[in-house]
Amino acid sequence: MRRQIILAAVSGLALVLAAGSALAQVAAPLAPGATVEGVIEEGDATASEDAYRYDDYAITARAGQRLEAVLRSAAFDAYLELLPEDALGDAVATDDDGLGEGTDSRLRFTIPTDGTYILRARPLSELEGGAYSLGLTERPPAPRAPRPTGIRLGQTIEGDLSSRDPETDDGLPYDAFTFRARQGDRLSVSLDSEAFDPVVRIGRPESGAFVQLAENDDGPGQGLNSRLIFTAPETGDYLIRVTPVGAGGEGAYTLRLQEGPPPIAAQPIAIGDTVDGELTASDGKSESDTPADAYRFEGREGQRIRVDMTSGDFDTYLELFDDNRVSLDEDDDGGPEGTDSRLTLTLPRTGAYIVEARAFSEGVGDYSLSITEVEPERAPDSLAFGASLKGEISEDDPRDDDDRGYDAFIVSGVEGQRIQAIMRSGDFDTYVQIGKADGEFSALASDDDGLMEGTDSRLNFTLPEDGDYVLRVSPLGSDAKGLYSLELIDRGPQPRPGSILVGSTAWGTLTTTDATTDSNTHYDAWRVDLRQDEKLLITMVSNDVDSFVVIGREKDDGEFEVLGSDDDGLTDTHAKLEWTAPGDGTYEIRAGAYQQGQTGAYALTVEKQP
Repeated sequence: MRRQIILAAVSGLALVLAAGSALAQVAAPLAPGATVEGVIEEGDATASEDAYRYDDYAITARAGQRLEAVLRSAAFDAYLELLPEDALGDAVATDDDGLGEGTDSRLRFTIPTDGTYILRARPLSELEGGAYSLGLTERPPAPRAPRPTGIRLGQTIEGDLSSRDPETDDGLPYDAFTFRARQGDRLSVSLDSEAFDPVVRIGRPESGAFVQLAENDDGPGQGLNSRLIFTAPETGDYLIRVTPVGAGGEGAYTLRLQEGPPPIAAQPIAIGDTVDGELTASDGKSESDTPADAYRFEGREGQRIRVDMTSGDFDTYLELFDDNRVSLDEDDDGGPEGTDSRLTLTLPRTGAYIVEARAFSEGVGDYSLSITEVEPERAPDSLAFGASLKGEISEDDPRDDDDRGYDAFIVSGVEGQRIQAIMRSGDFDTYVQIGKADGEFSALASDDDGLMEGTDSRLNFTLPEDGDYVLRVSPLGSDAKGLYSLELIDRGPQPRPGSILVGSTAWGTLTTTDATTDSNTHYDAWRVDLRQDEKLLITMVSNDVDSFVVIGREKDDGEFEVLGSDDDGLTDTHAKLEWTAPGDGTYEIRAGAYQQGQTGAYALTVEKQP
């Protein structure tokens, strides 16, 4: 990984570590106005599931900020992803060839909430590599959207997309149309164009924003044209948006709003049953206008079920609806095989539900579908700090949304408390998550192999507020079970920074009790008082750890703002940072390890630039 910041406008950024890869990688700070020259090469982090190498960059931005990233390379087909701060879960936005001029990428996006995000620069596929440039710019506010045009059932509208139209959050022009529907109304929306590849989207206006409910790109037998069958979940006003698939899509189009076909007749099925079915071209059509079969079953509130669909003939797709045909959940590849589907969820109310079985895109053939009742979620056991226990993941345990068996524990703590959970197993690859105790479980942090000793986990986490938290322990894979051990450690409050003078050297030792970043790397903090425009040379040398030095300051909200960083500016394992103070004040230098788990002695020197 070789990267050089060409325009160092690096304020408001955070240090994060990309997780879930074969090799952990520090995300270099990147701010609007900065350009980076880098190289994808052997030794970079690799996504094992897709077998591609990548470089990660940390972006800190505010909600509503409109940004544009451009990745260019003559060596590989460029691809950009915007990910959450922990680099886990679904991408916030992606782009392959948004520039519309070959294999370069342009990703336009609007920040959904204040915070730090990961911008991942990578080839489209495989272990390609080579030199690239990556630029990040801030885009001006979007033009005020005009009032949507009304469209009636049975009406056809001829329209034209152009660069003068308002833009979506990802920078695509759109036209908007409004219609009113009653709950349960089934409508067909067709969008045809010979000038561009069209996408039709339906949503609702909420607090001035467009909240999407459904979309379609290529309707079956429609070529590049779109057709969407939509069932209104409730009575009210809805919006249709006409957009192109990618950048550069402009021109004439035809939009039709018609009465949709009747919903697919649902066959009865009971929880505990398995059916063998066949998708054919003459079957009823789903809302994505593909052949589908539907099954109705009765369930009770709080009952936890699992729906499985397998086929050797096509890539399966499952969707669960309530009795009003409002979608509750869907899955494409949650089953044990790549093309099988599995839904696991707790039923929200007593009554009838409908399962729709279809192909992911196009496809017909034989399939098997089953609905089984699974162990409901249990109240978590209490777990005290200092506790060490033995447990077992078995077939009788509750299952999470990814169909992993898990055990759950309640942990009580106070704001700023640093905790550590260590999970070991000789039977499976371990996985630890922590989330708030109230409501549906949502992970605030997770770890797979933080011990760096194979398949064991070590999760370091600083509690954001007083209260109860849920610690979930499970295998990383859905089909694993066996014995494990769990240890919960109170690491106390974050250590206070020391002080260092310009012109001096601090000798220190990184240990397992030191402060840690969100990505489990250890660091020591040193405060230094500086004048505006004072130029520093900061070096960190160690024979024990791969050095990583950061300088920043604490913001009013308590968050640490990274203003500069370096990994290997002196040598491959020693850091050197040349930096100029933007104003008078106290700054914090963090002397840390580049990789998780590294500890050992170091020397930190802070001096004026010669």
